[in-house]
Amino acid sequence: MGAGWLNLGSLMLGLIAWIIPFINLAVGKKQMNIKWIALTIISFSVCAIAICFQIFYNLYLVKVEDFAALADTMRGVAVASTVLVIVTILLNALTLRLYRERSAL
Repeated sequence: MGAGWLNLGSLMLGLIAWIIPFINLAVGKKQMNIKWIALTIISFSVCAIAICFQIFYNLYLVKVEDFAALADTMRGVAVASTVLVIVTILLNALTLRLYRERSAL
């Protein structure tokens, strides 16, 4: 049961990595300052930790020699990790673009 928390933690951290750019976008022009950079770094960091949790879960499956579960879940983990990274990059790139547009005004 302990390793199951890695999957739940990975899901929660992935959602947080996506929510942070929305927070960045919602703060408005008057709040855009150095906090924008910190939140972007946090978003990418949380994304990386979420993927690490999946790697640790796969390590657990190898240690307990549950190769059937590993084989069954690897495609889903690969797709989910790819989607997590791409969406996180796109959301933070959008935030960067809007930050530059707002600061130019």
